[in-house]
Amino acid sequence: MYDPTIKTFITVADCGSFTSAASKLYISPTAVMKQINTLESRMSLTLLSRKSSGVELTKAGKVIYLASKDIIERCENAIQQARKEEEKYNKTFCVGTSLLNPAKPLMDLWYLLNDRFPGYKLHLVPFDDNNSDIVSVIDSLGEKFDFLVGACNSKTWMSKCNTLEIGNCRFTVAVSRTHRLARKTSVSIADLEGETVMMVKQGDSSNNDKLRKELISHGNITVTDMPIFYDMTVFNRCAETDNVLISLDCWHDIHPELAAIPLEFDFSIPLVIMYSKNAPDDIKKFISAAEETVKNA
Repeated sequence: MYDPTIKTFITVADCGSFTSAASKLYISPTAVMKQINTLESRMSLTLLSRKSSGVELTKAGKVIYLASKDIIERCENAIQQARKEEEKYNKTFCVGTSLLNPAKPLMDLWYLLNDRFPGYKLHLVPFDDNNSDIVSVIDSLGEKFDFLVGACNSKTWMSKCNTLEIGNCRFTVAVSRTHRLARKTSVSIADLEGETVMMVKQGDSSNNDKLRKELISHGNITVTDMPIFYDMTVFNRCAETDNVLISLDCWHDIHPELAAIPLEFDFSIPLVIMYSKNAPDDIKKFISAAEETVKNA
């Protein structure tokens, strides 16, 4: 942060000779003299009075000496403070959170595990649920985010990160509150006869594909493709039509105009913690602790 020649100058002034300073700095007396000569030339000042017995500060040298000591002290204090701030940041887990992918499941785990991570804190980083940008959010793992949490059986997502399964989200149907199914406590395949069912398009999620196959095999059900990744536009579209949306129980209150009803058949999507494939050791340690806690739950 400062010219190292300044430190040489201070050492010479403190030692009283080029030879003593050279010994302290582990360089030759000639190198010390060259540095001081260069410094004086650059400042157009004589900083040291050379004598056969050694050197001493000139009046100008005394001014520069005091100012230089202050500069070095300030710089070293700033470096120490910066290191403390960096340590604080390095002891922070950044967790992405959004309306459809909230951080709460990870936070619930954190409160069971945080005694194993003294000094660490969670920092929530909000992001938007935009189906066109969500892949870039996953790509930010290891940079902007340490962890993301979500219902994930997506080949696209899982190819870009490591995951730890911590639970599952059951499939439900979402319908407008005026829909004929809205008052039911559960929905069967037979209940969906004659309906247009909106769901994730085929090919990216094996669990969604199995459910799609089940729906199509039962006759008069029209399946309409939705984006691979839902955002609020999908839920708005459901609320504005008389269609049925395949949703998840973790999104049961995501839209105030929709009713969420459990399906009577057993289909679900894993709920996972996502983290970088190149995660540092503290991230791996947390994942290992979380895995142990989930297994013992």
